[in-house]
Amino acid sequence: MDTLPTIVMLLGASVVSVIFFRSANLPPVLGYLLVGAIIGPHALDLIGSLTGAQHLAEFGVVFLMFSIGLEFSLPKLYAMKRIVFGLGLLQVLLTLAVVTAIVTALGLSWQEGVALGGALAMSSTAVLTKLLTERLELDKAHGREVMGVLLFQDIAVVPLLILIPSFSETPERMATMMGLALLKAVVVLSVVLFFGQRLMSRWFDVVAKGKSAELFMLNVLLITLGLAYLTEVAGLSLALGAFVAGILISETQYRHHVEEDIKPFRDVLMGLFFVTIGMMLNVPLVVANAPLVLGVLAALLAVKLALVLGLSRLFGSTFGGALRTGLWLCAGGEFGFVLLAEMRRFELLPSPVLQAVLAALVLSMLLAPLIVQYSNQLVLRFAASEWLMRSMQMTQLAAKTMNTEKHVVICGYGRTGQYLARFMEQEDVTYLALDLDPERIREAAAAGENVIYGDATRHETLAAAGIARASVAIISFADARASERVLEHIRQIKPDLPVVVRTLDEKDLDTLLRAGAAEVVPETLETSMALASHALRHLGVPNAQVIEHFRQTRIGHYRTLRGFFHGESDAEADTLDVEEERLHSVLLVDGARAIGRTLGELAMPELGVEVTAVRRRNIRALEPSAETLFVVGDVVVLLGKQSALSAAEERLLQG
Repeated sequence: MDTLPTIVMLLGASVVSVIFFRSANLPPVLGYLLVGAIIGPHALDLIGSLTGAQHLAEFGVVFLMFSIGLEFSLPKLYAMKRIVFGLGLLQVLLTLAVVTAIVTALGLSWQEGVALGGALAMSSTAVLTKLLTERLELDKAHGREVMGVLLFQDIAVVPLLILIPSFSETPERMATMMGLALLKAVVVLSVVLFFGQRLMSRWFDVVAKGKSAELFMLNVLLITLGLAYLTEVAGLSLALGAFVAGILISETQYRHHVEEDIKPFRDVLMGLFFVTIGMMLNVPLVVANAPLVLGVLAALLAVKLALVLGLSRLFGSTFGGALRTGLWLCAGGEFGFVLLAEMRRFELLPSPVLQAVLAALVLSMLLAPLIVQYSNQLVLRFAASEWLMRSMQMTQLAAKTMNTEKHVVICGYGRTGQYLARFMEQEDVTYLALDLDPERIREAAAAGENVIYGDATRHETLAAAGIARASVAIISFADARASERVLEHIRQIKPDLPVVVRTLDEKDLDTLLRAGAAEVVPETLETSMALASHALRHLGVPNAQVIEHFRQTRIGHYRTLRGFFHGESDAEADTLDVEEERLHSVLLVDGARAIGRTLGELAMPELGVEVTAVRRRNIRALEPSAETLFVVGDVVVLLGKQSALSAAEERLLQG
């Protein structure tokens, strides 16, 4: 089959599968694997030759390694060094050792054991990071441990990709290849990193001065693929060069821009890569060897759970915390498939073993979200200390607030929460702050601050904090989903309690108000108002007039300030949040459908769009009425989401 029809078939099948898996709230990678298994040579055999797709899919690994390089931050590594190079390093090494011991005991070589151990040691960065974010557990103890271990696993893939090709050689040849590869890697990395660090930032400055998105994107592709080609010519892997390119760019100010630019290439090509991995899956052979597959799956989950549990305890975690970390990390990950593809390429493993491991990894990734979902129940079931610790926390919290009434509960004791607490102290208002950062709490409590460990998104924590006796609650963090959860619990405990909520901008304002917030403070709008107040006073506008203007703005929930006009510089943000409200101007030219009609006749609200202003003959009229009659040359300013704005513009111009 020709390459183009092959790619078209892969893309079509992938789109359908990803839609299905996303609707089922499952990782898209499983959809890609399923597509590959169905259309591959061991099932429907819809694709005769995989060569074209495999060559294209290899670039998916290149861009994935590039993305990892972008995340490779020396300050971040230093801050997490104990977890990354302690817990993470030991987890990978011990998994390699245990798997190698099991494999050699079953009659395979140690090389096969090390390769398999590397594949099974990996956990899914994409799945677990998403779950930690959704469950608001990134800042919890187990969240930090999971992220540290995942970071080391990502780094460990690089040497494993260099080592695996040498395992297919004789022992003498393997030692020579490994030594030569190590020498080449040191030389290439030293040259590139030494000179590259000095040149990369200056080069990106030159490219950025061109003010061309196309030029910037071409430059990113040139550096990524150029360094990948350089390391391949040196006899190393493409992935190593891409990883180095990511490290170099991570030290520049353009890191986040590059990450967003490269993301579409990475995701699409990684999808194709996982489809080709799915094609490796021989379903009849897997079914025939079902006991072996289930045995590998059980061993994978049990061994990794036991190792991480023991290591986490060694690093000072409670049994409950260590068990929770082990449950999060026990399943396999996408880099396991990358390493399995290398093993297949160099024919390191017998087919039944490769198929059993591949199927076990797929099943473990299917189970990962379920294991995480029930991890709390499992921890409370098997860790008696967890019940005791949580009970003690609630008891301490309740004891601290037992005789407190009409106090302020501050949810979150970051920078904003601490500033709030100082204002309360200056006004002699009693407050209690809740936070989840042990070091921050220890420092603040030693200084006499009234802060205690507690998760404000939990019903029992808020109850123990005396929310039923409080006068006001303040949510000082800017996570809208977490704020909604806190508001829901407060409504259940004390529905009439005023709650002031912080948010980054106006997009979540209405949602939080509906959830029960008495006041919502959008940072971007309040910053603009603060700047305006200083400027207006310098212009001689009376202070009372400025205060009254801002008071009316807040009473109207910032209605006159909402939305902003998007431009090219906002393209990155647009890709991240297409549902954010924005402003859009439409010029009514001769022949436009809206001419001669009133605003009320056009029924814009039914499209989810508000007309905020009409400019006529360079005179701007704020908040036009339903009787406003449109004429040729009017500029209609619309506020709404992107999809709704398109429909509103069509109604204005075409009807």
